[in-house]
Amino acid sequence: MSVLVAVLAGAGVLLVASPFLWPVRSREAPRVRLARVHDLLARAGLARASASGFLVVSALAGLAAGAGALAVLPVAALDGAIALVVAALPWAALSWRARARRRAHRVVWPDLVDHLVSGIRAGLSLPEAVSALAGVGPASTRAAFAAFARDYATSARFSPCLDELKAALADPVADRIVETLRMAREVGGTELPLVLRSLAAYVREQEAVRAELEARQSWVVNAARLGVTAPWVVLGLLASRPEAAAAYNSPLGSVVVGGGIAITVLAYRLMMLLGRLPEEGRWFR
Repeated sequence: MSVLVAVLAGAGVLLVASPFLWPVRSREAPRVRLARVHDLLARAGLARASASGFLVVSALAGLAAGAGALAVLPVAALDGAIALVVAALPWAALSWRARARRRAHRVVWPDLVDHLVSGIRAGLSLPEAVSALAGVGPASTRAAFAAFARDYATSARFSPCLDELKAALADPVADRIVETLRMAREVGGTELPLVLRSLAAYVREQEAVRAELEARQSWVVNAARLGVTAPWVVLGLLASRPEAAAAYNSPLGSVVVGGGIAITVLAYRLMMLLGRLPEEGRWFR
C-alpha cells in the first residue's frame, strides 16, 4: 500500500512539474528562431546571408575548436567550454556589428532627414526625394536608397518599395522615417517637413546623451571583461601541464571547472544586462 501511495505521489509531482520540464513547443518555433537570426543578420547589414547557413557555420566552428583544444589541452570540461565559446563567437561578432552599424546610423539619420526635407521643399515628389538620397545621402545608406530607386523605377509601387527599403536599413529611426513618408503619401498633408525636422532634432539630442553615457561606462565594461577572461587564461596555462590536466580530468576537477564556467557566464551576463543601455525596438515591422 505504501508503495502505491509513493507511486501516485510521484506521478502527481511529475504531472505538476511537466509543464515546466516539457513545455509545449509550437511547430512555428524553429521558424521563429530562424526569423530572429535573419533579423540579426539584417541589422548587421548582411540581409542576403542565409540564417541556416550561419547556424551551421557556428556549429562547425565550435566543433573544430573543441577538437583542436582536445589535442592541445586534454581537459574534457575545458575543451567543451572552448567549443561553446568559439561557437558563440560568430553570434557575438554579429551582435557587435549590428550595434556598431546602428551606432553609425544614429549619426547620419539627421543629415539624411535634412537632405530629404530639402528635396521635398525643392518641389520633388516623395518617390523622387527618396530616390535622390542614393546620390546625396550619407555614404552608409546610399546602397539601400539606390535599391529603392531601381525598384520604384521598375514597379512604380511606392509602398512595397518602402517595405524593401525598411528591411534593408533595419533601424528603428529608419522605420519611423519610412512610416512617416508612407502616411504622407497615403493621406497627404503639408506638415511633413516640420515632422521630419522634429524627428531629426530628437535623434540628435538622443545620440548626444547616449554617446556621453557610453563613453563613461566603456572603461567599466572593459575592466569587467578583463576580469572575466584572466582566470581562464591562467587555467589554460595550468592545464598544459600533465599533472594539472589529470587533476582537472577527475570528477572533482570537472565539477570545479563546470562550476567556474557557470559562475563566469552568469556574472558576465549579469554585468552586460546591468550595464547595457536600453535599445530602441523596431515597432513597424
